[in-house]
Amino acid sequence: MAVAVVLLTIALVLVVALLAAAAAGKLARMDGASYPAALNRAATTFVTVITLAAAVTAALTALST
Repeated sequence: MAVAVVLLTIALVLVVALLAAAAAGKLARMDGASYPAALNRAATTFVTVITLAAAVTAALTALST
């Protein structure tokens, strides 16, 4: 059961990160950025969401021990 929860949480974080990256790329293009600049903003947003999820996980793990 715990493995299923972990896998579903990972999937949810990846979906949220992809949606945030797509939104950032779309907003960058609407703002007039070039395709490489929009891709750079989308990639930065994706990495930021994944890093934030890792930091929250580390904090929750530190609190539970």
